[in-house]
Amino acid sequence: MGDLPPDLDRLRTLETWLALSLRRVREEIAAAEHPVEPWRAPRKPAAARAAVPRREPTPDWGISSAGIGAPVAEIHRGDCFAGGAMQPLSAERARAELADGVQACGVCRPDRVLNRT
Repeated sequence: MGDLPPDLDRLRTLETWLALSLRRVREEIAAAEHPVEPWRAPRKPAAARAAVPRREPTPDWGISSAGIGAPVAEIHRGDCFAGGAMQPLSAERARAELADGVQACGVCRPDRVLNRT
């Protein structure tokens, strides 16, 4: 077959390209054979869904512990960027901590919301 490259490297490259092209064609055939309703988005395979790590929900309130770079503990809103690693707190617990003298974050100011009641 005179129309193929003579060396192994180019033959392997051609083989890879053909395999990828064949896979794309087969995917298009499968999509044409089983059309998806426009209101339903295609689902990822179960293996792909399982590979995505689940994130914990963002707490409403949190306390950052005192340590390196943080001289004192502070109460934060759960979405505060200044909070760093926080322990989640309920609103009642956050109010109690503020009443016991734990500082409120100067960025997110949780004391303004928690002390309204």
